[in-house]
Amino acid sequence: MAPRQSPPEKHSPPEKMMFQFTLRRRGVSDQAVLRAMEEVPRDAFVEEADRADAYRDCALGIACGQTISQPFVVAYMTEQLQLQKNHRVLEIGTGSGYQAAILSRMAGQVLTVERFRTLADTARARLEKLGFHNVEVMLGDGFNLPPNIGQFDRIIVTAAMDRLPESLTDRLETGGILIAPIGPHHGVQTLVRFAKTETGFERKELVDVRFVPALPGIAREL
Repeated sequence: MAPRQSPPEKHSPPEKMMFQFTLRRRGVSDQAVLRAMEEVPRDAFVEEADRADAYRDCALGIACGQTISQPFVVAYMTEQLQLQKNHRVLEIGTGSGYQAAILSRMAGQVLTVERFRTLADTARARLEKLGFHNVEVMLGDGFNLPPNIGQFDRIIVTAAMDRLPESLTDRLETGGILIAPIGPHHGVQTLVRFAKTETGFERKELVDVRFVPALPGIAREL
C-alpha cells in the first residue's frame, strides 16, 4: 500500500495575492492565463516537503531528477501560445502535470507525453483526482510520436531540445503555434516561438531559460 500523503496546505490570501502580483509585475497580462494560474493549486503538484515553497517564483525538484517549472515560465509560455477553447494541445514533458493542468483550463483537449513511467502514472492520477478531465497523459517518446495521435493546434515542449525534430513539427496544424526551449542541454536555452504558415515557420526568440534536457526514448527505469 502506498504511503498516505497529507492534503495540500491551505495558503493564506496574502501569499496567493503575492503569487499573482509577481506574475503581473514580470509582464504576464493575459487575464485568462492569470485566472488559470490562480485556480490551479500549485501546492498539489509539488513534493510534500516543498509545499511551503509552492507559491514562490522558483523551480522545484520532483521525482526522476526532473523539475516543476517556476510559475512565471509556466504563465509566460502559456500566454505565448494564445490558446482558445477549441484548441487541441500537445505537451512534451508532463513532469508533475502542473503545466498540463494550466493548459486544460484554457484549451479544449490536452495530450501530454512523458518518458518516465513514474511521473506519467503519478500525474495521471493527480489530474484525475483534481478534476482535469480533458487531459490525457501518455507514456511515450516525444521525439518519436505514434502516428495515430493526429494533429494539434498548439504544441509546448517543457524540456530542452538542441533542435526540433520533424516528427514534432509535422504534428502542428497550419496556423498553429509551437513553443520550446532550444539550446544545449547543460546550459542556457532560448525560449523560441514557432508559428506555422502555408510556406513554413516564422521563428521568434523570446527569453533565456533553463530546462532539464529532453531525451529520446522511454526511460528504462523509474
